[in-house]
Amino acid sequence: MSDTKFHNIAQIIEQRIEQGIYALNTKLPTHRALSEELNTTPATVAKAYKLLADKGRLESFVGRGTYVSRQSELNQVIQAPDDEHEYNFSILQPCLYKNVQPLQHAYQHAAAQLTADLIGYTEHSGHAAHRQAGVEWARHYGLEGGHQENTVLTNGAQHALFLLINTLTKPGDTIAVEELTYPGIMTAANLSGRHVVSLPMDHEGVIPQQLDRIIAEHKVSLAIVVPSHQNPTGVTMPEQRRREIARVIEQRNIWLVEDDIYAFLNPHPIPAISNFIPERAVHISSLSKAISPAMRCGFIKAPASLIHTLNAHIRTYTWLSSPINYVAAAHLINHGEAFRLAEQQRDTALERQAMLRDIFPQVGERFNGYHVWLPLPAHWRADRLVMAAKDRQVIVSSGSYFDVSGDDSSHIRLSLMSVSREDKLQEGLLILKQLIDSDVSSLFPF
Repeated sequence: MSDTKFHNIAQIIEQRIEQGIYALNTKLPTHRALSEELNTTPATVAKAYKLLADKGRLESFVGRGTYVSRQSELNQVIQAPDDEHEYNFSILQPCLYKNVQPLQHAYQHAAAQLTADLIGYTEHSGHAAHRQAGVEWARHYGLEGGHQENTVLTNGAQHALFLLINTLTKPGDTIAVEELTYPGIMTAANLSGRHVVSLPMDHEGVIPQQLDRIIAEHKVSLAIVVPSHQNPTGVTMPEQRRREIARVIEQRNIWLVEDDIYAFLNPHPIPAISNFIPERAVHISSLSKAISPAMRCGFIKAPASLIHTLNAHIRTYTWLSSPINYVAAAHLINHGEAFRLAEQQRDTALERQAMLRDIFPQVGERFNGYHVWLPLPAHWRADRLVMAAKDRQVIVSSGSYFDVSGDDSSHIRLSLMSVSREDKLQEGLLILKQLIDSDVSSLFPF
């Protein structure tokens, strides 16, 4: 038997993961069981499992077995554009071509403003003027109580999530997240050694009574919610639901992380949940979705009791976020350009949602943000559709990537903003529509 046979076994396992035969977060067959199925030896299967574990596709636990890793999901969900001929509906970002010129001007201004102070180290996660810019950004979209002393700068919202998980909880603690959630939250929790439980949702977001029950049953230390244009469902919590969530958090005396990076998409500001429980909630905002993910400008508003610890963690992990980026960001915010760009992106999203409804009328009016949580007809499973779409150079994200249980195979998430031109967006949507309406058995006759 060739010593390279385990590479072939590993390839078979990866194909089964991609096809959904081995679902995310589920246990794989034992070495002996799979070796008998594939007519090889347990030792060869063990080598294949080891190879895939090194790649991050599998996780092995002593006494429990080997599982399909959820840590690889972020790479599956967010596939950066690398082919101009692809229709990439997988990544949530602004229509970047509209922001290039304003960003050029902002960075030209930043270059002209550089001083020795701005290119050296600084305390408190960043300069006071840059923290104040973050205060103004978040205030504009519904956050109250922010000021320079309770605002922390981060390298974007993902850094903020990882930082807060590691600051507010310890390994082995339980974190509650929305039952359909952004995989970056799951990745941060898993890498930090935290347990995760899911929070049931309805058409207004997390259900307060279920949040209360889950906290009590699982001894939850921290809950994470996305209150505006939730990823992936698109749900925005109304003010009353936010008040009800705040009441449960306060009564149960746990921490809340409010990931509010899509607040700028609301047609009118909605009060942040953090406004109602300022001593139990930490609020995240960012410029990534409205201006540019490359700026890496994120803002945390936290209770005063946490600021020293957050700054200590930031110094340990990254020391500080780049002041050069924040000079440009502060210029855009202080001159009102950031808010104009955000409004332009919101208008673009509304136009593209209307285009989508012309092609997929079943979507209705409930979506008005960057993405759509698209239900599939009964004859399609999401993972198979993702594969078939990719063959047509259409990149979409399977619903199973967002499901805490890994089970949702009846939806895909479509970003409407990452395809730059409207004519190309329409072409890609029409290709996808034709595929969804087709007979799956003719594409997968097995």
